[in-house]
Amino acid sequence: MRKLSVPDSMRPRRFDLIAFDWDGTLFDSTALITRCIQAAVIDVGGVPPTREAASYVIGMGLMQALAHAAPDVPASKYTQLGQRYRHHYMAAQHELTLFEGVLPMLADLKSRHHWLTVATGKSRAGLDEALHSVELQGVFDGSRTADETASKPHPRMLFELMREFGVEANRTLMIGDTTHDLQMAVGAGCASVAVSYGAHEPSTFAVLNPLHVAHSVSELHDWLNTNA
Repeated sequence: MRKLSVPDSMRPRRFDLIAFDWDGTLFDSTALITRCIQAAVIDVGGVPPTREAASYVIGMGLMQALAHAAPDVPASKYTQLGQRYRHHYMAAQHELTLFEGVLPMLADLKSRHHWLTVATGKSRAGLDEALHSVELQGVFDGSRTADETASKPHPRMLFELMREFGVEANRTLMIGDTTHDLQMAVGAGCASVAVSYGAHEPSTFAVLNPLHVAHSVSELHDWLNTNA
């Protein structure tokens, strides 16, 4: 367990630990993931999900997401389905970038002595590759991925991060673009902030009581500067 070792005068106003979702929150990947899910389902002979259905599962663990998006595909084809998704994603992942404004936002939060972490439905290998490709090594203090703990919306990712850093739930903030992220925060007893520029429609967020819904990275940055 790590401890936050900064004087009280330098502590963040409200949250010691901030956990970010990755795809659709920091990384501009929602459209590509949606297309890759649709293409993978077609490849194994299934009925391609709509854009809405494919984007809904973003944030879940890969196989859980694919099974949910393609209910007509038999379990015997799940391995092939996952392989075809990875094929399409790997072929185009070089096109992906962080949303504009993410790096200065993270730098500001680091300067204010927040612990910054990632809680994502990606695999460990996928997240490590993404962190390497966008030169973010050292920015995040910790992370959890769907293949090393329970997938969202189960709160275990947040429980593990809070335990690792010795932070209570009332000093933890989850930021994400899906109801899976917000449900995870509710389950962990944490506050949340939603972003509307990712996978899920903002109209679905209200029932989960986020502190704020940000419509751009710039708006999220401003909110965090004032309220976090």
